[in-house]
Amino acid sequence: MEFRTPKENRTVMTDLVLPSETNPLNNLFGGELLARMDRAASIAARRHSRRIVVTASVNHVAFNRSVPVGSVVTVEAAVSRAFKTSMEIFIDVWIEDRFSGEKTRANEAIYTFVAVDDTGKPTEVPELRPETELEKQRYAAALRRKQLSLLLAGKIKPNQATELKALFE
Repeated sequence: MEFRTPKENRTVMTDLVLPSETNPLNNLFGGELLARMDRAASIAARRHSRRIVVTASVNHVAFNRSVPVGSVVTVEAAVSRAFKTSMEIFIDVWIEDRFSGEKTRANEAIYTFVAVDDTGKPTEVPELRPETELEKQRYAAALRRKQLSLLLAGKIKPNQATELKALFE
């Protein structure tokens, strides 16, 4: 089976936070940030699969730091693991200090996308081969997250969650 690496699908989008995108506290609306993350994640998923992709779920979002008006925001997305037809995308959000240029990690998210054919039917995606230590950590954790999600949804039985069981042995 064909494979790709995270660096091949990595997507970086940088933009400025405008006043029309902020709440009464002059911070970026959470929904606006979610949309930016969704766009970056969809590009990463499309680059990996070379298919049309659709958002299947937003698995995790952490709004750890507000993003003030005028900030330069960078959204970085990369596939952290590919399954049969789905891909987990890990997203890091950075804000840049206006005076020093120093970048601070402000937020993170994990989305799941599914590759589909022209009729909307899920289609297989290439394997992912992580290279860096961070990519390997995210790759391993993705299977645990998927099994936990399937377990909570009642789609697998506890004894099928092998990666989760291994945590408690």
